[in-house]
Amino acid sequence: MWLLLAFVAVPLIEIALFIQVGGAIGLWPTLFVVLLTALIGTWLVRTQGAMAIGNLQRSFSELDDPTEPLAHGAMILIAGALLLTPGFFTDVVGFALLMPPVRVAVFSYLRKRVRVQSFSMGTMHSSQREHPTRADIIEGEYSEVDPPKNPTHRPSGWTKH
Repeated sequence: MWLLLAFVAVPLIEIALFIQVGGAIGLWPTLFVVLLTALIGTWLVRTQGAMAIGNLQRSFSELDDPTEPLAHGAMILIAGALLLTPGFFTDVVGFALLMPPVRVAVFSYLRKRVRVQSFSMGTMHSSQREHPTRADIIEGEYSEVDPPKNPTHRPSGWTKH
């Protein structure tokens, strides 16, 4: 229900804002502002995204919980999509998501609302989960080798064997 409301409300808000801003400053300045916000937003998303990837790599290398850097990266990605969407309302929401304090507030709100059932770090093969105490299991890799094909007839001029 909320998604349907968003798909109806956001375009109506954008149309109303385009009419208001276009009536106040004119058509060409309005289009210039929309294009300018898309260009500035693209640059900001690239710089913020590079920092988010650096934070994510740092959390992986230090074996920290990667939840927060992943959430920040996802919010930066959403901000980029909103900034590339023409409109003033989506630009405001996109620029807001590019501000670290807003992302931290959104993340803390979501953290309170989402319940994680289990979380584990490290590598454990499925056989170790199924039979953790069996010492007679030897893990290995294999590949099937097909026997060479022997032609059953003489080669024609159309095919090679």
